[in-house]
Amino acid sequence: MIVGTAVIDLNLSGVNSLKEKRRILKPLLARLQNRFNISLAEVDRNDNLRRAQLGVAVVSNDKVYVDQVIAKIVRIIDSVPEINLIDYRVEIL
Repeated sequence: MIVGTAVIDLNLSGVNSLKEKRRILKPLLARLQNRFNISLAEVDRNDNLRRAQLGVAVVSNDKVYVDQVIAKIVRIIDSVPEINLIDYRVEIL
């Protein structure tokens, strides 16, 4: 069993309330979870309006598949106009 985890740091420019932050993040998280069948959640900076940290977990029997899924997730998040990807860290167990 291969487990891939990623921690993704985001900057949400132009967000002025937690409600706006949720409006951006909640549909994105749901779409990624449905598309890739992964575990994904906001794991830190919950009360910070313009910052978010997401945690991702992917389980498979193929390391290449885990790497590909995490790379696709990062690309999709980076393509959202309201989100600036600051950094991400990947660990394969």
